[in-house]
Amino acid sequence: MYVVGGSASGMLAKELAKCLKARLAKVEMKRFPDDECYVRVDEDLDGEDIFLVQTGWPDRNIIELFLLQDAIREFDVSSLTTVVPYFGYARQDKQFKPGEPISARAIARLIQLQTDEFMTVDVHSVSIIDWFDNVSAKNVCAYTEIGKFLRSKGAQVILSPDEGRWENAKRVADVAGCDADFLVKERLDGDKVSITPKSLDVKGKHVAIVDDIISTGGTIIKAAEQLKIQGAKKIVAACTHGVFANNALDRIRPAVDEIYSTDTIENPTTAITVAPQIAKIARD
Repeated sequence: MYVVGGSASGMLAKELAKCLKARLAKVEMKRFPDDECYVRVDEDLDGEDIFLVQTGWPDRNIIELFLLQDAIREFDVSSLTTVVPYFGYARQDKQFKPGEPISARAIARLIQLQTDEFMTVDVHSVSIIDWFDNVSAKNVCAYTEIGKFLRSKGAQVILSPDEGRWENAKRVADVAGCDADFLVKERLDGDKVSITPKSLDVKGKHVAIVDDIISTGGTIIKAAEQLKIQGAKKIVAACTHGVFANNALDRIRPAVDEIYSTDTIENPTTAITVAPQIAKIARD
């Protein structure tokens, strides 16, 4: 068994290889002067079960994913499982105006052409899994690993920034062994949100705001403002996917004490690996 890691998922590929007791393949990757991508798998993969790990964001990483799939298929492999830790375009899962693509569906259709199985982590809409209609597809949940990590950091309250994600916050809290609650959020546009004041039992406590994606950071900042008003002693933000678009980290850091994310997207806040959960689902 081999794990093949793309350039966007080297950390996770290494951890997954450990969890699966697999070999980590040597892969050559570079960019030509015109920025086109070159990949080469420097292993004999004939007869092997392969796990390809490459996050699907931003666009250049999707192209690399497709080239790695094709390179692996040049071998006579026993099976190929494509693991896309962060599924790019997942938030474009419906058509709002005539003439638009359903982007998440388009990406799903392309990925499944060259794989036997597919796995992703905390996909924005679980219904996306249904678009993998020709291969087995699974959504892996990161809440167990996030909960373990926050327990080790002494979190006392797990907070969802809105009611819609409260169930995920509750799952994290159950693992962390603490209480869970939520704020009331209204999204005003792509960048702005409004948090309605709500009385929370957070005075003097270590509170972790947990979300699946942190993109612009507006939600986290507004939630932190409410928590400070209500007397929280320490405020941290944790997420599965740390997108941090448009220098969001610079805006979030003054609002919270710490920021943690998983290795679905590798960045300076990456502190939690989802490899154990991927390996667990892969064995089932």
